Amino acid sequence: MSWNPALTPGCPDDTGLDAIETLIIPRARDLGGFEVRRALPAPKRQMVGPFIFFDQAGPAEMLTGQGIDVRPHPHIGLGTVTYLYRGDFHHRDSIGSDQIIRPGALNWMVAGRGVSHSERTSDAARQGPNGLYGIQTWIALPETHEDMDPHFEHHAQTALPEIRDAGIEARLILGRAYGEVAPATIYSDTFYLDVQLAPRTRFPLPDDHEDRGLYITEGSVFIAGQEFEAGRMMVFRPGDAITVASGDRGARLMALGGATLNGPRHIWWNFVASSRERIEEAKRDWREARWGQGRFDLPKGDSDDFIPLP
Repeated sequence: MSWNPALTPGCPDDTGLDAIETLIIPRARDLGGFEVRRALPAPKRQMVGPFIFFDQAGPAEMLTGQGIDVRPHPHIGLGTVTYLYRGDFHHRDSIGSDQIIRPGALNWMVAGRGVSHSERTSDAARQGPNGLYGIQTWIALPETHEDMDPHFEHHAQTALPEIRDAGIEARLILGRAYGEVAPATIYSDTFYLDVQLAPRTRFPLPDDHEDRGLYITEGSVFIAGQEFEAGRMMVFRPGDAITVASGDRGARLMALGGATLNGPRHIWWNFVASSRERIEEAKRDWREARWGQGRFDLPKGDSDDFIPLP
């Protein structure tokens, strides 16, 4: 375990409000008793570093026999990051991966030129009341890797580096931060952290990444004397030293960012690409449903149904 160099003396107000380049209030969608809050892409901000999609899923509570069922659907040009606080997901994909993810672990699926997957509450969890609460993000791939073969990695909670200091417990999910490197294979410079703060605790964001933001999932943080509650994303001005302080209830944050890409990305449904042509090709291939004969196949063990092209 390691930690950032010691904080300089002072108070959290050393970070001014003008350091917040963009404040994002996520859009909420009710999916039939299950709420999703989408922070990225936003009208004034498409990406934070390579992160192009950011959803808070839940918290949701379900009765015995109930669960989440996301039928097989496709992706191109991105990596999907699944990280849970509560509950589980049974992941299956078209390259043969079959993995149940539980809180604190990482599922990292790199779509490349094309992959499909499904995500469902496990059979074991449906045996009783169950819940779901977590974060799903997409990371846009650099152009050099948009057409790579799809790839899947699962890393258990114990494999992810922990960073601790007085009042701070952080887990490095992806990339590098504070001298630690997470085990997942990534294709551009990035960092992604699950941070839990005790009440009135100061937390410095990494200062060696080009783009940085944070999303508050629980509690609140203070910046320049102003309190920001859960359900807010802040994107910070590049180059500034950023320190936030948790409120009286403490806070839980997802800190994210990294190097910006060489240009904006086109995004349509579940597809991300550097050109519209790539997206049109993927749309055609999914619509034609020639499973196993081209870009897409259906997940092994979950191929009876799929989400059609909108």
